[in-house]
Amino acid sequence: MHPKVLGTLTIGQAPRPDVTPIIDRYVPAAVRRIHRGVLDGLADAEIDARFSAEPEEPVLVTRLGDGRVVELSRRRMRHAVAAALGALEAEGCGVILLLCTGSFAGLACGKAWLVEPDRVIPGMVAGLVERRLLGIIVPLASQIRSESGKWRSLPTPPIFASASPYSLDTEAEVLRVGTELKARGAAALLLDCIGFAERHRAALQPLDLPIILSNAVAAKAVAELLGG
Repeated sequence: MHPKVLGTLTIGQAPRPDVTPIIDRYVPAAVRRIHRGVLDGLADAEIDARFSAEPEEPVLVTRLGDGRVVELSRRRMRHAVAAALGALEAEGCGVILLLCTGSFAGLACGKAWLVEPDRVIPGMVAGLVERRLLGIIVPLASQIRSESGKWRSLPTPPIFASASPYSLDTEAEVLRVGTELKARGAAALLLDCIGFAERHRAALQPLDLPIILSNAVAAKAVAELLGG
């Protein structure tokens, strides 16, 4: 294991061309990257058999290598994520970034630094917004309930809206729900999915609000560990 080897793990398929440019912006170029995905090499039928969600259970959304979007059971994904983290550590990664803002209980690595966005982002955001009202944009309406627990640290309960980072008209949809959140009193907006990218932040600029991009926050945290 070497601290100057960064592993990234998406719950979909690697590489993630929508996310890696943000990582490359902040992480020093000298750091070697190993990109892996929980669904790497799996056919559609196997993905469905192993990770499809039951009705009403919490789901996560991600993308496959060909750009298609899939919804997965958070419960069934957790054990596969843990196994994939172990494999990345065995490959020599000193820091591993989980490319998912969903909450997983009990993940750990033996020696590598594991960076879980759902543990980094809420505390940082709470310190930034203090008692101001935060508007949070998630990919799926069902995640407004299933992922809300991680925001208990906010002094003022946030408000939510959903817009997919993967739809054909994603920028227009993000701007539409961002406008709604501002009208409801949001003083800042958080794009709470690794799939949201700089183009989504740019789409929200007309609102003249602070826009927090989850994958940029995670990438900056990783860069600090790696001497960026």
